[in-house]
Amino acid sequence: MPPETPVIPAVVMQHQDMAATLYGQRAVLLDAPHARLHQLARLDERLRAHIDGLSIAGPAGTRFCEEALSSPFPGEVFTATVQALGQRDAAFLERLLSLAEAEPRTRDALDAAFGWVPPAQLRGITKPLLDSHVPMRRATGLEACRRHGVNPGGLLDLATSDVDPGLRATAWRPAGALGRTDLLPAALRALADPDERVRFEAARAALRLGDRQPALDALRALATAPGPWREPALSCWVKVAPSADVHALLKALSGDPASQRLLVRGAGLCGDPFYVPWLIRQMAVPELARLAGESFSSITGADLAALDLDGHAPDGFAGPDDDPEDTDVSLDEDESLPWPVPERIAAWWSTHATRFAAGTPHFVGAPATPRHALDVLRDGFQRQRVHAAEFLTLLQPGSPRFNTTAPAWRQQRLVADLSGA
Repeated sequence: MPPETPVIPAVVMQHQDMAATLYGQRAVLLDAPHARLHQLARLDERLRAHIDGLSIAGPAGTRFCEEALSSPFPGEVFTATVQALGQRDAAFLERLLSLAEAEPRTRDALDAAFGWVPPAQLRGITKPLLDSHVPMRRATGLEACRRHGVNPGGLLDLATSDVDPGLRATAWRPAGALGRTDLLPAALRALADPDERVRFEAARAALRLGDRQPALDALRALATAPGPWREPALSCWVKVAPSADVHALLKALSGDPASQRLLVRGAGLCGDPFYVPWLIRQMAVPELARLAGESFSSITGADLAALDLDGHAPDGFAGPDDDPEDTDVSLDEDESLPWPVPERIAAWWSTHATRFAAGTPHFVGAPATPRHALDVLRDGFQRQRVHAAEFLTLLQPGSPRFNTTAPAWRQQRLVADLSGA
């Protein structure tokens, strides 16, 4: 065994701490309404530099990662998993897999680490996971395949019908994202699965694979029933459903005071300029204002901050805060969204409305086409880019879904390839 590389402990400790912190910032940025790909790229380069520092430190870097797991927060688990994969440390990786089995809140970070590392670092690791008798480990292997665009073949087929509902649900994610059209009949059968998460994932996969009736019906049912899949189901459904059906559903939501945020979001994602005047009116409601502004931008492509259409929070508005004495400990869902100024936005709309024909769905300022979706993937805000990736697949059923969580340099290369640049 070669001797350990001499290290400065304080420096290695800083690499571990900063990598864990930057992972937390990255997790927020991946669904941020205010960040673009080049900003994600800057953060990813900083994260890569600290990960490289740990890798160069070798066993010493691993020790600091192990010590940090005394508090196994997601950032620590991500950093440790990247280190274990990079060092080919089977014992350390085994410990991390066992930790993820015991602490489900760390699963996303573990999966993210498998997606971060180069594919070469997963050779000899992913296949044993896919062959494991433990559902969580098989799910980790499937997630690694999805994030790297690798088809697991028959092992994916088996997972879609496994007795474990968590594994079945996970399996439908790569099935849809990898364009496995051969699994469409099985996805349609899974719409009757007793597990709600499985039904959602199977319906979304079937939609991505080209179905336009049973999957839509299943998503509509999920979008109109209480539960955690309501909003993601609506997000998929409105992108594909016929305009008349969308109008009917949004009208039904308008009569439910508890569904107003869902209604505002749905109006933006359906893309119909018909809803713009109504969205401008919602900007006068403090609890809906910022979300209405985002939906307005989703249709028109108007950058509120760049066009000076934003302002300050209204007097007296108080959202969730960090006061430990406050009983409201929820996060502000609209943090980082600009506060729209309705009067300025109404004036902007009166000047530009003729560009947008009511009844024609728009996405970030133009009808949704593969070419436009690629433009948004290259230049749009991150949350818009997530929707652009979905549009790109829905417009070309069976095509691989663009991974908006991949390292930024990998995304930039793929955008350039897809654009023919």
